[in-house]
Amino acid sequence: MRGVPGLPLLAGAAMLALAACEPLPPGGAPLPQPPAPSDACGASGYKGLIGQPREVLNAMKFPIGTRVIGPDDAVTADYREDRLNIEYGSGGLIEKVSCF
Repeated sequence: MRGVPGLPLLAGAAMLALAACEPLPPGGAPLPQPPAPSDACGASGYKGLIGQPREVLNAMKFPIGTRVIGPDDAVTADYREDRLNIEYGSGGLIEKVSCF
């Protein structure tokens, strides 16, 4: 019985291509997925600030620990999902409101 020429080579290439699709760590367990963005700090309630000038924040009250972050401001790298962060750009407009 004679096989199809090149079939073993083609099958080997297909197996390599499939193996490259989904990397698995040692032990075969799937890689953990990053957590979905949290709204534990209530950032969704402040999304209306995006596009507003930074000065509007002066007349507002925010939860304790809220950070107002400018384009050149240094901030700590510790992650706290309950901390509200309001970021503004070099033009003075609020660009992002998030929890971290």
